[in-house]
Amino acid sequence: MAEHTNAFPEAENIDSSSSTAEVAQRARHRIARRLLPFLFVLYVIAFLDRMNIGAAALQMPRDLGFSDRVIGMGAGVFFLGYFLLEIPGALIVERWSARRWIARIMISWGLITVLMAFIHTAQQFYLVRFFVGAAEAGFLPGVIVYLTHWFRYEDRGKAVAFFYAANPLSYVIGSPIAGLLLGISWLGLRGWRWLFILEGIPAIVLGVITIFYLTDWPAQARWLPADERSWISEQLQREKQTKNRRHSFSVWGALRNRDVILLTLCYFCAMTGSYGIAFWLPTILKRLSGLSDLKVTLLAALPYVAAFITQQVNGWHSDRTGERRWHAAIPVFLCALALSLAVVNSSRPAVSIGLFVLVGASFYGFQPCFWAVPTLFLSESAAAASIGLINSVGNLGGFVGPMVMGYLAGRTHSFAAGLWYLVGSLVMSGLLMLAVGAGRRQVSDIA
Repeated sequence: MAEHTNAFPEAENIDSSSSTAEVAQRARHRIARRLLPFLFVLYVIAFLDRMNIGAAALQMPRDLGFSDRVIGMGAGVFFLGYFLLEIPGALIVERWSARRWIARIMISWGLITVLMAFIHTAQQFYLVRFFVGAAEAGFLPGVIVYLTHWFRYEDRGKAVAFFYAANPLSYVIGSPIAGLLLGISWLGLRGWRWLFILEGIPAIVLGVITIFYLTDWPAQARWLPADERSWISEQLQREKQTKNRRHSFSVWGALRNRDVILLTLCYFCAMTGSYGIAFWLPTILKRLSGLSDLKVTLLAALPYVAAFITQQVNGWHSDRTGERRWHAAIPVFLCALALSLAVVNSSRPAVSIGLFVLVGASFYGFQPCFWAVPTLFLSESAAAASIGLINSVGNLGGFVGPMVMGYLAGRTHSFAAGLWYLVGSLVMSGLLMLAVGAGRRQVSDIA
């Protein structure tokens, strides 16, 4: 009896390919719908608790007798605590459990944020801000590492852009809420104290939910059908093997890698500019416009509305083209240009405020493309440690930016000198980004 043979082998291949593509599409959409909205909400809460000090600074100095220098120092001390636990936190996510570590972070920072409502002295202010930073350390690099457990490199720019959208939108959401809370006075406590209490509680609640909602690895995801679980696990394993064949780094070797050092310096300069602007923006707008606290906080939200749009478009375009360096560098160059024009036009409030909107719109296109770079050539513990290093050292810029702005404002009685310092820092960030991978064979991998 003759053996049966398929007269149309091409049809089988087409069907198999079509079936795999369908599974891939379903898996990608299901994972994104399950994880990204929840991580987005967590990051909104993180940034509300990190940057509510900027809104509180509209009342706190008068109530407690703090100078601009004290407020700037307190804003920056957050990042000293943040620096200490960043690398260990990222490694814990990779080697232990993302959901447990993220839950721990949120519960502890929520409790300490509430304590901020009860400070009275500069020393208490510095101490609580330090511990809020230490409590939050590891959150951002932990989530970036966590996303590598679920999203292929081809999808990572969009995934990070969606997550990072919480950053500008936290200002859009938080600014009017902060403005309303500043206007209340309950139980003998001024609005800025209630700001810390009412914005700290959601972190505690969501921290508890995180333990039950997040899943550490695709293999543990009961909410994924078996074929989708198998597809994403296989894809991520193949990506890891490819990276290991090209570049095999130990944790220490990754931390000494030229491109990791350049990325760290780039992020430091970018965060110096970003936090220097973000923290002082409500105060700058108040002095430019003379408006009420509520109107100033609403005005301060406008740059971040524009930022949300540019962030999503730039992340999408970077994924589509596969290019990362220029997509990260151009936004910080444009931010520096808009900020310099805002300083030059400081005597024209309407023009200056419009330029500050462009500052926010420009800068926030940077991060999704930036964070796609280290996960391209590093994997597992080497990637986790490097992301922790980049974010911890980089976020010391969050200490330097506000502090230098406060110091120079106190010395010169103007924000101009501090803003020019931030312009220089942003330009340097763009140049360092373009130096990553330059002149080496790996440039084709990183571009």
